[in-house]
Amino acid sequence: MAFKSLRLHFLRSVLAAVGVLIGVTAVIWLVALGEGVSYQAQQLIKEYGATNIIVRSKAPAVAADTGRVKIYGLTRLDFDRITARVAGPSSAYVIKTIERAVPMREVAMEVRYFDRTCDSQLLGVMKDYQDINHLDMSIGRFLSRGDSETKSNVAVLADGTARELFPYENPIGKTIRVDQDFYRVVGVVSKKQDAAAIGGSISGRSYDKDVYIPLSTFRSRIGDQVPISMESFESELIEINQITVTINEVERVPETAEIIRVLLGDLHNDENPDYSVTVPMELLEQAETTRMMFNILLVVIAGISLLVGGIGIMNIMLATVTERTREIGIRRALGATQTAILWQFLNEATVLTAIGGMLGIACGFMCYPVVDVVMSQLEIWYPEVWSGLSPAVQNIEPRVETWSVVAAFAISVGVGIIFGVFPARQAAQLDPIEALRHE
Repeated sequence: MAFKSLRLHFLRSVLAAVGVLIGVTAVIWLVALGEGVSYQAQQLIKEYGATNIIVRSKAPAVAADTGRVKIYGLTRLDFDRITARVAGPSSAYVIKTIERAVPMREVAMEVRYFDRTCDSQLLGVMKDYQDINHLDMSIGRFLSRGDSETKSNVAVLADGTARELFPYENPIGKTIRVDQDFYRVVGVVSKKQDAAAIGGSISGRSYDKDVYIPLSTFRSRIGDQVPISMESFESELIEINQITVTINEVERVPETAEIIRVLLGDLHNDENPDYSVTVPMELLEQAETTRMMFNILLVVIAGISLLVGGIGIMNIMLATVTERTREIGIRRALGATQTAILWQFLNEATVLTAIGGMLGIACGFMCYPVVDVVMSQLEIWYPEVWSGLSPAVQNIEPRVETWSVVAAFAISVGVGIIFGVFPARQAAQLDPIEALRHE
């Protein structure tokens, strides 16, 4: 009966449900955006560790005029200062909280095995890189200290690289070619989940196409200066792309990060920095702050939408009661109780908001594709606006949570009950005789 009544006034019913639809969609979308930011930070913590500090080279905002060679980023002197191998101007630079520091150099290269090729990321690393990045071996071994000391031409392949170059055979012992040099494969790393991107200092990256060689071999064979692209005559000179620093106690991470910032500030231009210091724990706190902002917006926007929707439902139901006064009188004369009349109109209000809630849920599940399209179009058509967004917003991946869907639907039904009670009571309390006289 409730559905039949709503169908008789279809347009009016749809307009009344729109407010509830917007409110439910707002709840699901804002929760999804907040959870997306939080998830990225949690993945970053899982990836890099709560006790790690990530120091990375980055291109300065204002590039120095150094001709065709762009020189920037971390240097070996920076690494020596961080690890206290070179005395600084202050005793504070002897950072006793550092447990270990692992440098890394990387460059995009084509890797070849006979006629098979793979566009890979060539990384010059040390033995500790495996532990600090939680790399598991599928077959073979990782790089050893002996490989670094002897500058051996050995390589460890990521899972994706191994599958492209050796789809039908065991790569261990085979020789691959990188540029003009040849490397013997000694191991394959198990497939690893891509790293999250957040905070502006660490960009998202895939581990699936990496090739690892000893850092000493990288410096000897590749060098510090590499061309920016095959089509360009320009090149860049970077001594170290990343230093991952592990601290002995999680409580000492923030103060150690600050010491590293001060230390690097003495050696680099602080006004135009060519490095970044990222603390995953700090990024998690920033993400939680962002999620709190989304939650506040959720309460405000969803509250207003549901209030407007509830008032609309109440007005529609009051008008319905007035239009159906004679019908109510006939039902009462035929023996219907006040409770039966109350439940009839309350059911109609609840069904109306439930429909609005279900439509809102359907719109809520469109969050990810809509955000993805908007962000991609924003990057293409409005690059200035895109560049002004924080990386946390640029790389956001909404995550629709089950609890938010259930809560949003429950709220929509609750709105129908709360705002439908008054019109239902008005209908139930009508005097049967007066109702029958109503024209």
